[in-house]
Amino acid sequence: NLFDEMHEKGVSPNVITYNCMIDGFCNYGKWSDAVRFLHDMIKREISPNVVTFNALINAFVKEGKFTKAEKLLNEMLCRGIFPDTVTYNSMIGGFCKHNRLDDAKRLFVLMASKGCSPDVVTFNTLIDGCCRANRIDDGMELLREMSRRGLVADTVSYTTLVHGFCQVGDLNAAEDLFQEMISHGVCRNTLTYNIMLDGLCDNGKLEKALEMFEVMRKSKIDV
Repeated sequence: NLFDEMHEKGVSPNVITYNCMIDGFCNYGKWSDAVRFLHDMIKREISPNVVTFNALINAFVKEGKFTKAEKLLNEMLCRGIFPDTVTYNSMIGGFCKHNRLDDAKRLFVLMASKGCSPDVVTFNTLIDGCCRANRIDDGMELLREMSRRGLVADTVSYTTLVHGFCQVGDLNAAEDLFQEMISHGVCRNTLTYNIMLDGLCDNGKLEKALEMFEVMRKSKIDV
């Protein structure tokens, strides 16, 4: 292969070369080969960087291999490589997906303590995790914390919470958030409307659902 050919021709691979190989192995689920290349580059005194570790961590998290992912996170810190937002978002997203919300929140706290600022994706991921766990109030607190940190909640932030409130039957809170989107200049998309319409219909509020359907239609949002 090309990597072997580089060696044969006396061309030395660098960190970018190894990152490409590791990312490729991760994409095809060849974890052992990816880790082998990590060890090989370290052996050759080629220092892995945050991109190297992010590829491996993201791959392990997607497979639910959190012990290995956290081990890599700790190795990063030991090597003086600072995890970035991508690193933490991968871990937090994985924990939320596997219903480990408390672990996700623990990493959220660690992230801030290490000087890595959470972004909108971080918050949206945690909000989704809270809603999946029916901890909607925690999700609302995260929405408010976004504002306190100077981050602007987007359509995903609000739609996730609207869905969460509809799921637990709190239509009043869902409608309040739905209206808040207008006052805060947040776009309401087809999914947002569909969730509200579904919630209203499920709770017997058919007249209100019809009114909202007309608003949606006149807004030229895809029905």
